[in-house]
Amino acid sequence: MGTFAGIVILIFGIAINAFGLYVRRNPTFSWRMSEGWKTKGDAEPSDAYISSMRFSGAVTLWIGSFVMIMGILNLL
Repeated sequence: MGTFAGIVILIFGIAINAFGLYVRRNPTFSWRMSEGWKTKGDAEPSDAYISSMRFSGAVTLWIGSFVMIMGILNLL
């Protein structure tokens, strides 16, 4: 593959890492968008939901790091 493909893969990995970091730091955001509007009053997501979202963010960070490494190796 060429240099352009390596740069695209690297940028894609950075975007995946940014998304994973956002999910890891703000795990309740998606709950508010998908379920929060359906409830009246002050409803909060469960602790299990928050833990699973943080875990998902960590997995996404690992995947993004792997993609970034593949992009860097492609540039070499």
